[in-house]
Amino acid sequence: MPQTEYVMENPRFTIALIYDFDGTLAPGNMQEYDFIPAVGKSNKEFWSEANELAEQQDADGVLTYMARMIQSARSKGLSLRREAFRESGRKVQLYRGVKEWFERINRYGEEQGIRILHYINSSGLTEIIEGTEIAHEFRKIYACSFLYDVDGIAYWPAVAVNYTNKTQFIFKINKGVESVYDSTQVNRYIPEDDRPVPFKHMIYVGDGTTDIPCMRLVKNFGGHSIAVFNPEQESGRESLGSLIHDNRVNHICPADYTEGGEMDRVVKMIIDKMSLDDKLEKMEIGK
Repeated sequence: MPQTEYVMENPRFTIALIYDFDGTLAPGNMQEYDFIPAVGKSNKEFWSEANELAEQQDADGVLTYMARMIQSARSKGLSLRREAFRESGRKVQLYRGVKEWFERINRYGEEQGIRILHYINSSGLTEIIEGTEIAHEFRKIYACSFLYDVDGIAYWPAVAVNYTNKTQFIFKINKGVESVYDSTQVNRYIPEDDRPVPFKHMIYVGDGTTDIPCMRLVKNFGGHSIAVFNPEQESGRESLGSLIHDNRVNHICPADYTEGGEMDRVVKMIIDKMSLDDKLEKMEIGK
């Protein structure tokens, strides 16, 4: 379900806007809107079981939550088909302004001759994100997913995305490799300026500790990282203050994507800066 293409002849360059999902574009965790209530558990009960299993078995927490999803659904006789997960995605509520955000930012870039591509980099489920009303806005959704048997039933994790292996997808975007499976092209040497999306043309948006390696990576290589918080949490900005202090992010904003809001202004200013930097660079090297 790729990003809806808009026509732009000979863009000056491409900017990648890369988002976490849970807590970044939507409050809470995506499983909490429909799946967890459907299996008859509270949010606390489900996540406690997954975390306890990870601790007992010394396992990855993402893999154990995916295992608990399969086990819980089977115990309740719920469908494990991809469409059932997508149906859960239709119940996900988004932060203010998210639905209108993509078209507005695309247009803002286009006015400066810049193509904007949007990506998801999440420890949530691809199948649930595919069911949300904004799925068509993304060039690629990098997230956890299941393997399906010949009857179309989920039976095993296909992709598990935790806080450290999230960084691999930043390099895939950098080199224009969209396949999760392909590990050959992403390891091929390409000079930075010849890559489809240099790090300096990336903006990473995340909400917490699972995004820190990606936010630090993008920032350290010349891009921009934004930490967001739930606007309804009064202490949200203060709780993320250490990320600025520790030089892990460039900005902290409320997860309010409405026109004229802080997030809107910051991202547009970053686009302006990238545009000016590109023009100055071309003047300096005589291109």
